Amino acid sequence: MDSIGEAVAEIIHEPTQIRDDGGVDITVNEIYNIQQPGQLDFGGSEIKPADVQSHSKQLHNESDTYQWWHLDEGTYLIEYNESLSTEAHLQPRTEMLEQGVTHPSIRVESLPMIPLSVPSTGIHIKENARVSVIFPIA
Repeated sequence: MDSIGEAVAEIIHEPTQIRDDGGVDITVNEIYNIQQPGQLDFGGSEIKPADVQSHSKQLHNESDTYQWWHLDEGTYLIEYNESLSTEAHLQPRTEMLEQGVTHPSIRVESLPMIPLSVPSTGIHIKENARVSVIFPIA
């Protein structure tokens, strides 16, 4: 595979998302509130996913095409628009970190929902915002 971009499907706008540094920006499709805890056990027979609910969105202007999530302090789950077909390193974009918003930097083989941590100031995130970046594993 020549580039990580070849392993990413459902890219919204390739010229914007394919980076000069070899990475691909990944966009948010949905943000979920964690309503009820899940559970984990040693053997795996009692694993239950957490109960999640889509976080509400709103328009900033009546002429907007896309809506915004207004997130208060807390932990959310984010779901991506894109999918991945190879191993890569996923990390938050610098623009997120500079606002105190973060998620784990992890090695992935697909793009699972991941926890998003929001500081006390909160954040507004627009639909399809580029929130993460993936890089090839060296």
